[in-house]
Amino acid sequence: MTKLTHQQPGLSSKLYRPLDAGGAKRLAEAAFDILEKAGMAVYSKTAFDALTAAGGDGDPDTRVVTLPRSLVEDAVASNPSSVTLYSRDGECDCVLTGSRVHYGTGGTAIYVLDPDTHQRRPSEVRDLVLNARMVQQLDNIHLHTINTFPQDVTVKDDIDVNRFFHSLNHTTKHVMGGIYTLDGCKKAVELAQMVAGGAEALRDRPCVSFITLIISPYKIDDDYGEMSCYLAGEGLPVVVPTEPICGTTSPITLAGNVLAHTAETLGGICMLQAVRKGTPGICGSVGSIPDLRTMDHLGGPIERAMINAAVSQMAQYFELPYYSTGGTTDAKQVDVQAAYESGMSALLVAMSGANYIHDIAGLMEADLTVSYEKLAMDNEILGMCQRVLRGIEVDDETLATELIVSKGPGQDYLVEPHTLEHMRSEFYTPTLSNREKREKYTADDDVSARARAFVQQMRDNPPAACLDADVQQKIRERFPEILPDVSA
Repeated sequence: MTKLTHQQPGLSSKLYRPLDAGGAKRLAEAAFDILEKAGMAVYSKTAFDALTAAGGDGDPDTRVVTLPRSLVEDAVASNPSSVTLYSRDGECDCVLTGSRVHYGTGGTAIYVLDPDTHQRRPSEVRDLVLNARMVQQLDNIHLHTINTFPQDVTVKDDIDVNRFFHSLNHTTKHVMGGIYTLDGCKKAVELAQMVAGGAEALRDRPCVSFITLIISPYKIDDDYGEMSCYLAGEGLPVVVPTEPICGTTSPITLAGNVLAHTAETLGGICMLQAVRKGTPGICGSVGSIPDLRTMDHLGGPIERAMINAAVSQMAQYFELPYYSTGGTTDAKQVDVQAAYESGMSALLVAMSGANYIHDIAGLMEADLTVSYEKLAMDNEILGMCQRVLRGIEVDDETLATELIVSKGPGQDYLVEPHTLEHMRSEFYTPTLSNREKREKYTADDDVSARARAFVQQMRDNPPAACLDADVQQKIRERFPEILPDVSA
């Protein structure tokens, strides 16, 4: 069946603009000033050498590199304004440009809520498999950012190849992932090349992308810097996000935090373009605010969504692709708090036109834990977000003025051809929500029960591999450190 308009990935939105035009321009000018006058501390030798060769002024003793405005402007101009994250079957390609919106998982959680005990436990390889399988089935999740950390993989250099293999083997949607070591990163790239059919094929249609990190405040560390430069050299999509927290690693004000996000991720774009002009770099924001009583990081405050919506506006100002954060919560269980924090955040960031919103499905407990039930429920929230982004089309057909005139007062429209033509496409129809009258309601029909039933159905069905058997065999022969393929 053809997808309805609001089911298509990449709907465009500028419905929420937390910054006025003057505010966006002032933030941009301030970001240029910070990078030119204060610069970035760069501990990666490759990044330091590339930035200084590109025109940055580097001090080898302090490792600080100041970035002239002309260098930053050239990097912004060199970075593609549109980056396509390809699905392997062509069914869900994600074009990150302008204000087009896509949704995905994420968070690299170290725990899951076990679907049997409903208690928190450490995440394992089996959770990589089940999460990818669920993403494959959930229509409103457009790509899969690998969202759990396999704690049963005990060798650090083996983590990345396990995360990417088990994800690619269970979804044909685009797979994005954070990386943990340079050797592991290189293994993951080689694995992706084997899946795509070679290095050039992977560059032409990247079915994977990678997340590194700028360390707030204003630092490119050795590990992430070297991985970023390696990926730029390979010409693969790289997200260079930053995670400033109000009052600790950025000024406490929202404007100061948005400025830190903007300047730091622009510094990352400069690094990528200094290594290889035209690298498909993606700006990113992940920061938040603290609980002022404990200074713990928070996942669910509305200010986090406001910050990410504002950085979305800044990315659009610079015409750069943007990776954002939304749909997160501090709830420990799938409860009312999880619903309202996730729903408010998801809608607000989506309405800003953020290109790719990660963490938006399944994540909870300040980004530490994934819930399978919440993953299913969030898919429903995202369907509602999509319908909001689609808006209300106003034309002769949708206004139906002639029909209203011809019917006259006091008539219904139930059996009109116009009703039959539009009845399925006009509304978002949820799959988990219970809309029955109370007389038909049972405890087995509430949203939580339906979400649990969906998860159990996924678990009862044997996992089907998305990679061809011969490709799997070659990968496993090349990387025997990949653990067996089991599902939670």
